Amino acid sequence: MSIKNEIPAAGTSPVMDRRSLLVAAGVGAAAVGGMSFASAPGAFAAGGDGSGKGGPDNWYTSNKVVVEKVSFDNQYKMSITGNLFKPKGLNERKAHPAIVVGHPMGAVKEQSSNLYATKLAEQGFVALAIDQSFWGESEGQPRQAVLPDVYTEAFMAAVDFLGTRKFVDRERIGALGICGSGSIVISAAKLDPRMKAVATVSMYDMGSVNRSGLNHSQSVEQRKQILAQAAEQRYTEFTGGETPWAGGTPHEVDENSSDIEREFYDFYRTPRGEYTPDSATPESTTHRKLSAETKFINFYPFNDIETISPRPMLFISGDQAHSREFSQDAFARAAEPKELYWVPGAGHVDLYDDTSRIPFDKLTGFFDKHLAA
Repeated sequence: MSIKNEIPAAGTSPVMDRRSLLVAAGVGAAAVGGMSFASAPGAFAAGGDGSGKGGPDNWYTSNKVVVEKVSFDNQYKMSITGNLFKPKGLNERKAHPAIVVGHPMGAVKEQSSNLYATKLAEQGFVALAIDQSFWGESEGQPRQAVLPDVYTEAFMAAVDFLGTRKFVDRERIGALGICGSGSIVISAAKLDPRMKAVATVSMYDMGSVNRSGLNHSQSVEQRKQILAQAAEQRYTEFTGGETPWAGGTPHEVDENSSDIEREFYDFYRTPRGEYTPDSATPESTTHRKLSAETKFINFYPFNDIETISPRPMLFISGDQAHSREFSQDAFARAAEPKELYWVPGAGHVDLYDDTSRIPFDKLTGFFDKHLAA
């Protein structure tokens, strides 16, 4: 067991009131996403210079990496689209280690996961950044639907794809989940032993946060109220009516906005990370319908997490992240080998794209060790 760096004393994390929790956490869930700002990939984020050496750099690209758009079906014959990153000059007559990378919940592959996949490819890995089912360029109706089992299947289908490439060693495939994808990839790894090493960054447990809120701030009675509201919305949807989007990143902030709202806004509603795929609109990105969001309440990704052992797990979180409780919880439940790594001074969204804070060396070392030939 390994815990790197010290977590600050309890009580130093941001505190959210009920309004802030509902808005920033999607009525009890991590809600993230992006919207377009004039140009999209290729525009450098504020503070980044395209070098990936310092500051937010979501749009980082590398001349050491070749990128190919790919698509493949899951077991339900739904097409999944991803960006496949390979080191330039890769000898495709040999089999190499590969990693599937999942984006934050409500985001798309262009936000955070492309950056991680690029950095991993620079270090010699084949890396596949996927759009989750119902999101981005992947299929699924209605758009931006919540269906945890299908989300889990997307990671497993990505392994199907990677493991059937001649240049990938199917015995050396790993998985990485960012934010909400962290809990999804754990769900997938419990079912799929082909994932030989699993890492999460700024993880959200999408089940727990819907049931209980951040820091268990949501009571059972409040949960029941949310469920009642969602059930009523189903009548409206069933009879053809329009229902509003729930949660997600606010489209503006003011003096009453919480620190967490501002944190998400700074990434998803500014040139730093905003992006609108063709399947969405600027008004809909990051959001889910409340009637769908409640499906996360029956999602328990950390139950039986110990069965992933002896495959190794690495949990990475900022020691100032409002989401750090989820990495702590997963680490406590997981069996060896496992490691919890704290990034000093980093918040939740810092680890989406801040190349001066993201511990790429730690990730590279982890996958190098556990996906070795």
